[in-house]
Amino acid sequence: MKVKKHPHLKQTEIPSGHLNIMGYVDQSNVNGPGCRAVVWVQGCSRECPGCFNVESWSFDINQLISVDELVEKITSNSLNEGVTFSGGEPFWQAQELAILARKIKAKGLNVMSFTGFTLEQLQANSAPKGSMDLLTELDILVDGAYLESYAVNSPTSHVSSSNQRVHVFNPTLKDRINWASDQTEIHILKDGSRLITGYLGTAIFSD
Repeated sequence: MKVKKHPHLKQTEIPSGHLNIMGYVDQSNVNGPGCRAVVWVQGCSRECPGCFNVESWSFDINQLISVDELVEKITSNSLNEGVTFSGGEPFWQAQELAILARKIKAKGLNVMSFTGFTLEQLQANSAPKGSMDLLTELDILVDGAYLESYAVNSPTSHVSSSNQRVHVFNPTLKDRINWASDQTEIHILKDGSRLITGYLGTAIFSD
């Protein structure tokens, strides 16, 4: 799948020490091992058919939030054992996410990310800036673009399309690959709005 050119001009609108995000949930059980916070970054150039987060495609500024504020949010929930980066495409904001990941890990939490790139693409010289910095901090990476023709919705699958791979960089988590591709959470926020996360399948309501 062809990836569009890095939207450099849009990215330069993000102030240093901040992320442009589509959304955030304080607590999720379908986006990685255990209970964890989830950060959805804003911006993705792939526009995959069947994408679950079409709202995340635009690189326009949506919600700016500082790395330090996110650290406070994520660590304030004692139930969270980690954070997951999703999107959008996290690696277009790899530099600031690497800083966030480093601070979160210093608090004893683990860090996971989804990406439409393959691991090999992220290790290449043509990868988005800061990709290796973020890879170094990750405990788990799920790589590969979502391909609708390869879609998987199964209680035994950890990916949403069969071309994707789960890379476990932290051996202590190798037995914690226990989320399922047929679960969906619907978060009802304080303002009455809803945020849907996970994959198409069994719905779990949370507030």
